Amino acid sequence: MDGIERVMQFLKEAQTYYLATVEGNQPRVRPFGTAHIFEEKLYIQTGKVKNVSKQLLANPKAEICAFKGGEWIRITGELIEDDRREARQSLLDAYPSLQNMYAADDGNTQVFYFQNAEAVISAFTHEPERIAF
Repeated sequence: MDGIERVMQFLKEAQTYYLATVEGNQPRVRPFGTAHIFEEKLYIQTGKVKNVSKQLLANPKAEICAFKGGEWIRITGELIEDDRREARQSLLDAYPSLQNMYAADDGNTQVFYFQNAEAVISAFTHEPERIAF
């Protein structure tokens, strides 16, 4: 399993992760559940009407944190918008439950991918595992 797949597996098993963005000088954190690999990049999905969208477009620096089974992951990087329909559709295909709220061409669905990212998987029982992607 390569690095990005290891990161994806952790997020899927955790089910919920927390995405931190910046708004001015104030951090903003909220629970998320979408994570998808498309064209060998890690993607998340949101709606353009949400504050998280406006925050990422103003400042792409973001972090994700999730916890499962005594381990936690922190992913640091920049979330870059991918405005291609095929990227949006790929993520929605991976999450059929979203399709009653979002559609690839609805003008609201938005996907971002991590750039210049590093994940660190930590626990009190082992040394941190670092994964760049």
